[in-house]
Amino acid sequence: MRRLGRRRGRRIRTVDPGFVGGNRVELLRGGDQLFPRMQAAIARAHRDIWLATYIFHHDETSLALADALLAADRRGVRVRLVVDGFGSGASIATLQQRFAGSGVALAVFRPMDRWWRWLQPGQLRRLHHKLCVVDGEQAFVGGINVIDDRLDLHHGRTELPRLDFAVQLSGGLVEQVAQSVRSIWSRAWLGRDFDDALLDYVPLRRRFGLWLTQLWRGPQRLVRPPARLRPICAAFVQRDNLRRRRTIEHAYTEAIRGARASVDLVCPYFYPGQRIRHALHEAARRGVRVRLLLQGKLDYRLAGWAAEALYADLLGHGVEIYEYTPAFLHAKVAVVDGQWATVGSSNIDPLSLLVNLEANVVVEDGDFARRLAAEIEAALAVSARVGKRGGMGLRAMLRRAAVAWFAYVFLRVVGVAGRY
Repeated sequence: MRRLGRRRGRRIRTVDPGFVGGNRVELLRGGDQLFPRMQAAIARAHRDIWLATYIFHHDETSLALADALLAADRRGVRVRLVVDGFGSGASIATLQQRFAGSGVALAVFRPMDRWWRWLQPGQLRRLHHKLCVVDGEQAFVGGINVIDDRLDLHHGRTELPRLDFAVQLSGGLVEQVAQSVRSIWSRAWLGRDFDDALLDYVPLRRRFGLWLTQLWRGPQRLVRPPARLRPICAAFVQRDNLRRRRTIEHAYTEAIRGARASVDLVCPYFYPGQRIRHALHEAARRGVRVRLLLQGKLDYRLAGWAAEALYADLLGHGVEIYEYTPAFLHAKVAVVDGQWATVGSSNIDPLSLLVNLEANVVVEDGDFARRLAAEIEAALAVSARVGKRGGMGLRAMLRRAAVAWFAYVFLRVVGVAGRY
């Protein structure tokens, strides 16, 4: 990564996430748009399909996608699926039964099928990706799990679908997504939870990665960006527990620090560290319009408390806060200055920024950013703006202290050092 400075107020990127040109990037809203696109791509597959997801449920919508994978397998397509052992814990048995006797290779990342699994190091570090790659030519990246938009695992059926987004990719960036899915599937398939510190030993990791690539990737052809595609510049940004521990956090921070006019950030679980908080403060102080769209309909009360603990501080610095109340909010997206945009799986909280495996797509393109900005505006229009409510009383101070203490203890338990 290049690190440059900031001179005379000009915006200079200090962290380069690895932008690739010549991509086609299309925004998809919710499973109602994503799943038909995925199924159509899977139906046309002729070589291989790689899919990684935190939740792969067993509702009607999810099983329809499972059947599409089975149909591809019957055509001779190689199908590799990896799910998280905690997020998909309630449906793994159903999926195993569904895929029994087929060539669909289902791998479970850090399974939780025994009580003693909780005692194993690293079990709180989960696979939170939502990735799919078909024939090395198309990729889907975002925050949408494989579950019906109108079904919540803890609250049952809802009238309106949750708000969430993904992108469909083609072009040079697809290979980076494919490499990520193959790596995660291979690690889970081998059934080993390697110690992160051991994997961080560079020569060993390179030899191991090369061996896995040769073993599982098989013959590949080079996929070049189609010549007629509009040259959209995009980057695939990952967070792992190896050498990309804070990549997504840095991408957010630098975009906010470089903002001149506007920052719109949508996130269900919001408890940022000092870097992002300070960047938001400074942007608002410079006169940038900073708007946060957070949960109004809570699925986890503790997550709501964590965000509310920061309301007084953020409002005091001029940040606008809105709560989305029509349905559950699950989107993790942002737009800066109508030019920089991101869509992905990463929340702005300790779990996503420091613990889980996450993946976002960052796009520098005015047309794409405007399309996402229009979706955010529509969501803001039906949300409630948070006024200058409490935050300085004894009860509010105790709540902030409790949330900070819980976050500190949690990060120490999972082995994260340093300040957050």
